[in-house]
Amino acid sequence: MRKINLLGTLAIVLLGTTLLSAQATRTWVSGVGDDVNPCSRTAPCKTFAGAISKTAQGGEIDALDPGGFGALTITKAITIDGGGGQVASVLVSGTNGIVVQAGAGDVVILRNLRINGISTGFNGVKFNSGKSLDIENCFIFGFTQQGIDITLNQNTKASVHVINTVLKNNGGDGLRATNAQSPAVEVGIDGSYALLNGGVGFEAQQHSHMTITNSAAENGTDGMKADDLGGTNDALMTVSDSEASYNANGVSSASGATVLVGGTTAAYNSSCAFNQGAGSTLQFNSQTNRTPGAALCGAPTGIGQT
Repeated sequence: MRKINLLGTLAIVLLGTTLLSAQATRTWVSGVGDDVNPCSRTAPCKTFAGAISKTAQGGEIDALDPGGFGALTITKAITIDGGGGQVASVLVSGTNGIVVQAGAGDVVILRNLRINGISTGFNGVKFNSGKSLDIENCFIFGFTQQGIDITLNQNTKASVHVINTVLKNNGGDGLRATNAQSPAVEVGIDGSYALLNGGVGFEAQQHSHMTITNSAAENGTDGMKADDLGGTNDALMTVSDSEASYNANGVSSASGATVLVGGTTAAYNSSCAFNQGAGSTLQFNSQTNRTPGAALCGAPTGIGQT
């Protein structure tokens, strides 16, 4: 009997080893692939969801050619790369495009993707948990809520980097960031655009610190805004070398938040160029910022005045 038990245990161990070894560090998807395939370069899968179970922790899924690769929930460290110069699309209706619900030590990278909500999807990318999320060279549009929705509830450090990405025609914000706990999530935005979204272009809320550089916002309410409605006084935003034009308000601060602005143009906003709300701080460099065609509201502080 003991020999049989030992043999059974050995079989389970070998099976587990086989399953682990079946996960490749790099897998492939193709518009003409099939999810029953091993997701190799010569036998690619059809969808990101089909490939991720065959990809090892910390591995990479690459697109071989143009295709629609479907919605995805990510629960581990992974890189998803749509490739350059082709259409690697996630097109969804009535759901989120990509949900990141990873572990506290997991790094997720989304690169070269077009994520389309066709006016019925919820959020383009929803970041619920993880250590780090990088979104590079993506076009996220047509969602009823946020283009990128960072809604954490964790007491471990997290960061998000958005580089060379367009957030356009979403019903809510282009990007919104908050954490229900401390420490604050750190969000860096560079070379990116929030355009024609129904709400705020880039918004820092409770327990979020956001830096925006070389970026532009043209949206329904505020171009860039920090607000701390949770009362933690931990919503911070720094804006530099950017443009917030043709919004209702260019750059705004609201209750409990702090916003610093330098080298930025806030032009032709219908209400205010810089708007400081009650109980908040907004400081701008009066020598490097440009505010033609709009007013300063709420007495923001001009630093560097002559």
